[in-house]
Amino acid sequence: MGWLSAENIVAVLTAVLGIAASFAVVWYERRVPRRRRIGYRVQMDTPIGSDNRSGQGQANIRLGLFNDLPDMSDATLVLLRIENDGAESITDTDYTSNGLTAVFTERIVRGVAVTQPDAEHLMDHFAPPGAMRHNDSTIYLPRVPLNRGQHYKLLVLLTSGGVGCHVRVTGGIRDGAVMPNRSTTVDDTPPLFSRPARWITILLTLCVTALAIIIVVRRNVPPPIGCATGKLTVIGSTAFAPVVREIAEKYESDCPDSKITVNAHGSNEGIQELAEAGGESASGSSPAVIAVYDGSKPDGYLQMTGERVAVSAFALVVNDQVSTGNLTIDQIRRIYRGDVLNWNQVGGPDLPVLLVSRDANSGTRDLFRRRILDGLGEPALTSLDCEHRNSPQDRVVRCELDSTERVLRTVAKLPGAIGYSELQAAVTSKGLHTLRINGQEPSIEAIGGSTYPFTEVEYAYTYGRPPAGSLTSSFLNYLTRGSGQDVMKAYGHLPCYSPEGFKRCQQ
Repeated sequence: MGWLSAENIVAVLTAVLGIAASFAVVWYERRVPRRRRIGYRVQMDTPIGSDNRSGQGQANIRLGLFNDLPDMSDATLVLLRIENDGAESITDTDYTSNGLTAVFTERIVRGVAVTQPDAEHLMDHFAPPGAMRHNDSTIYLPRVPLNRGQHYKLLVLLTSGGVGCHVRVTGGIRDGAVMPNRSTTVDDTPPLFSRPARWITILLTLCVTALAIIIVVRRNVPPPIGCATGKLTVIGSTAFAPVVREIAEKYESDCPDSKITVNAHGSNEGIQELAEAGGESASGSSPAVIAVYDGSKPDGYLQMTGERVAVSAFALVVNDQVSTGNLTIDQIRRIYRGDVLNWNQVGGPDLPVLLVSRDANSGTRDLFRRRILDGLGEPALTSLDCEHRNSPQDRVVRCELDSTERVLRTVAKLPGAIGYSELQAAVTSKGLHTLRINGQEPSIEAIGGSTYPFTEVEYAYTYGRPPAGSLTSSFLNYLTRGSGQDVMKAYGHLPCYSPEGFKRCQQ
């Protein structure tokens, strides 16, 4: 699906948004009734008596003009704007009641004047017989016709209540409503565009800008040199599989039209699959397959060509209920010979030892045999569930699992369990902890040295040398010398072609 690029997605979204906005406007104009509406808003509410106390944030103007009049020391002055902000003009017959009522909650109206009429003829409607009147906290307004956008203002003198008390205007309008507007200052003007119009404009602008940036960037940045197209399969080590998967995803992102599948089932199985794929390939050509192996390949695979990739650290792991933090090489060998059946024999808690191992296809298992067990094999398989012996005659409990992930999950679940794993996967797992070997802490820093014994060089094998310009050759270069180095470091591996890893990989 080559069309599914970032610029195409943004372009489609922009087009859909633009079309939807156009149809929405047409639908609104044709389907939504053109309503009549009278809006109102308080443009000023201020104290003018010397004893009046304004609310927080209100201006406190004390003019003292009414101090000598009875009951006027708490006087306030309100400027109320009433306007036709609907889609149609309003005539006097459009009022379904005698007019409008303005209620000033908790305050008494002492006087009112119409100010700043939008048209001079509006003043006639406030004169008798339909004159404006007031009683207590309510002003009764006549049926004033208003063209679209016309307004009038009421300057109201009030007492008894404080600044900020609720003001409400009510009344009946045929096919319309009386609604409060956004409060503004005296000199403020309504916005030129409505809020939906502003949001649609912003969204369209962002989409068009993003599309332009993507197109310019994509046109000016070519794919990396050495990219290749086609399909490739990477098999082998499950310990190194998470690293290879992330590097494969980065390569596919950097190099379009490439497809890399990571299908890891163990180092030994991977090398065998590679040999079979090479034997079946036409004219003995190198198939598009890479096998990652924990260490150098076994004898007998003469057609395999290896590329050193990185130095990896491995670790022994035990369930968190095993308080032991350090084992000597001799103690480890005694445990895996079956001489130690309970952790209290090596200074640990009273828990039976459960050996959680990898199957015969595992390069990590072979590495553990070579580096830690001095070439000796592990005990025979005696358990299917890693917790119980298959037979009462079996001395040890030992099971075999087909991946690093399963080993870590099982060790974390079973008290007394011990296993081995690639270091970074081990330190990020919960319910278990790593062991020091001969007092040496397994760590990323230990990879570059030679004191920590449980390390190995990861190799990438191909059947023969892959053709120049092929996806196999390109990905190997990307893995070992390109952006793959950053991914390997993030996972706790030491790239062989980094300055600090080159010497260690040659040992």
